[in-house]
Amino acid sequence: MTAYTYRDRIAVIGSKLIVLTCVLAVVGCQSLSPPKLGLIYNEAAKHHDAYRNPVIVIPGILGSRLVHNKSGTVVWGAFAGDYANPQTAHGAWLMALPMRPGEPLTALRDGVVSDGALDRVKVSLLGLPITLKAYTHILSTLGAGGYRDEQLGEAGAIDYGDEHYTCFQFGYDWRRDNVENAQRLHRFILEKKALVQREIANRFGVTDHDVKFDIVAHSMGGLLTRYYLRYGDADLADDGSAQEVTWAGAANVERAIFVGTPSAGSVDSLLTLVDGISFAPTLPRADSALLGTMPAIYQLLPRGRHGLVIDKSTGKPIGELVDPALWERLGWGLASPDQVKVLTWLLPKVPDAAQRRRIALDHQRKCLDRASRFFAAIDKPAAPPTGLGMYLFAGDAKPTESAVEVDPGTGRVAVVGHAPGDGTVLRSSAVMDERLGGDWSPRLRTPISWRGVQFLFTDHLGLTKDPAFSDNVLYLLLEQPK
Repeated sequence: MTAYTYRDRIAVIGSKLIVLTCVLAVVGCQSLSPPKLGLIYNEAAKHHDAYRNPVIVIPGILGSRLVHNKSGTVVWGAFAGDYANPQTAHGAWLMALPMRPGEPLTALRDGVVSDGALDRVKVSLLGLPITLKAYTHILSTLGAGGYRDEQLGEAGAIDYGDEHYTCFQFGYDWRRDNVENAQRLHRFILEKKALVQREIANRFGVTDHDVKFDIVAHSMGGLLTRYYLRYGDADLADDGSAQEVTWAGAANVERAIFVGTPSAGSVDSLLTLVDGISFAPTLPRADSALLGTMPAIYQLLPRGRHGLVIDKSTGKPIGELVDPALWERLGWGLASPDQVKVLTWLLPKVPDAAQRRRIALDHQRKCLDRASRFFAAIDKPAAPPTGLGMYLFAGDAKPTESAVEVDPGTGRVAVVGHAPGDGTVLRSSAVMDERLGGDWSPRLRTPISWRGVQFLFTDHLGLTKDPAFSDNVLYLLLEQPK
């Protein structure tokens, strides 16, 4: 009745005028189109000198192609032809990281190497090959800004002439520990720094130029970037003590642009480690024990202090998710009794089931301990040096898993709440909002000193193809005053 009366009043005061106004507003909105980046940034894009920073693109988890170096089998990045199918014994063994008791995670090597960032992914659907774009949008945006990607240029995919020294893809083994990959990033930066210095000396006559890089990091790539900026190539403290934030990596970086980075973790990572995942309806499933061999996924867990994981029997937060006893008690991941067959695939040379379980639990404990120390290192408040700017692009228009309920009797997890995010990463995680689980305040509390934050109305993978992202990233890289 109230709604009907309200409509009557609208009619009395001039419904025709309101309708006309709405029509004009819709027409006006429809006439808008994304900006023509070439018109805006053409002059800046053509301008190259010794003081324009080269860019490093760092993909997120699953964002680098992985290949077995001896057999040539694609472990990740193609799902047609000869690839590692995780639903077969050999495919699961190839995709998982090795597990050996008594050895640190850094010593557990296999024959898998990174083959660069995924600009596109090949999938087979009903026997037909399909190509899906992955990081093409970031590379296209940078291309509009005059940045020439080294990998595409040297592969002959695009004829850049001799200009492919201004943009680099940092492909890495996303299964491995983020600190380990941050150390690889340090070596990568030193290598590319020497290359750029030679180019600058040849082209502009400036010798031994102090090259600074700008970084564009998507999703988990932002976590290893943050660690690198804070600690350079230093490892985590062995004794678990608090590390001194040296900002050693910031000596080589001027701007760090984070895109959909789960700064405070993601509920999705817990669901993945507990239940496994099907990456798409047409792709084979990866079981929880296989994923549980990968340290990086544990480093995407949400923080216990934020109270996102609830004990169903008490209604209270379950506590820190990096406690190995919790995982063993609830039968999660490598501790699951349902993963016996997968463990025989991953440990084919270990004949005894009880011994396989001991090895699996040892590996899980190492991964959780490493995640705990990683969290302490990157969550520690520390003001960055004045020469470093950190910028965030995040989504906040898509309902995203924000609360999980755990049955303490069965270990089963169920999503019971949603909040604004990009469908994968909560808005609160992207900015690392420390008001969660504590006292509310109107102003954001975060250990990260963001110089700028921009929210986009799209999902996790759509962030990089949003016109607002492209426009604002090019402004930061090309026009923002230093």
